[in-house]
Amino acid sequence: MFERTGGGVNFRQLEVLRTLLATGSTIAAAKTMGLSQSGVSRLLQQLEEELSLTLFARDKGRLIATPEAMKLAEDAEHILLGIDRFTNLAQDLRSGAVGPEVVRIGLPNSMSETFAPAMLADYAKDFPGVRVETFFDTTVAIARLVEQRIIDFGFLRYEGQLSAGLEMQPVATGLSVCVMEKGHALSQHETVTPKELRGVPLILIGRRRPTRVMLDEIFRKAGVPQKVKIETHSNSSACAYAAYGLGVAIISSFFANLHRHLPIEIRPFSPHLTQDFGVATAAGVPLSLAAQAMIDCLKRQVAASQQP
Repeated sequence: MFERTGGGVNFRQLEVLRTLLATGSTIAAAKTMGLSQSGVSRLLQQLEEELSLTLFARDKGRLIATPEAMKLAEDAEHILLGIDRFTNLAQDLRSGAVGPEVVRIGLPNSMSETFAPAMLADYAKDFPGVRVETFFDTTVAIARLVEQRIIDFGFLRYEGQLSAGLEMQPVATGLSVCVMEKGHALSQHETVTPKELRGVPLILIGRRRPTRVMLDEIFRKAGVPQKVKIETHSNSSACAYAAYGLGVAIISSFFANLHRHLPIEIRPFSPHLTQDFGVATAAGVPLSLAAQAMIDCLKRQVAASQQP
């Protein structure tokens, strides 16, 4: 049985949790954090007692994270990011690079390779003195970062009702398309339906996403079993897999258009599914001029990327 110490969870305990998850042992965690092994063990014990949870199972000197530890890890990471932001802001204030001169943005992982560099190069022409920090993550994680004010704004897919703590500016709309390698037999079709995809290896985005649920239903109603070759969780990897002939990816045209530099063909999927994208900001929180200029730059880059 655990007995709560009553002291409350502290920053150092969360650091131990994060480091143990990354290293898997108290010896490695101690080396990484500059602590003694006993110090790491003590902090872990205090955290487990405070939470009344077992966070790691012990097995021959290794620590194996429990499901509870994995569940807590994401929130712990966001708390630590918030503390890092607080510390960095204090440093910025001391050095003169105060808040408005630092812009922090969140983007989907699939926008890291070509979209973000082009956008930042454009932005730097008018704002060379602004420091930029980019966070690449999922829609859910980006929304949370915005709401917690860890980042100034995030670009994300609208996947249902927004939190009351967010405001959304519509920016782009996408339609479901099939992405395939150059010269694929299906590239002869102007539009691809489930019928043409019978028996074709598919590359699909994670099954828990709303768009995937609707896609699965379309195939079910058409009476076509899906031959799923690869399940992935990023649109950029789906396009890369398709370019290598590993299957046909079904993704949003918005992301497919960002990867037209690859040797791929893009064809509309029917019946079509629509995806809406926009800029999320914290409700009621004014943006700095530098952050607003970054949003304007993002909108220009989105428009350019979606041109035929």
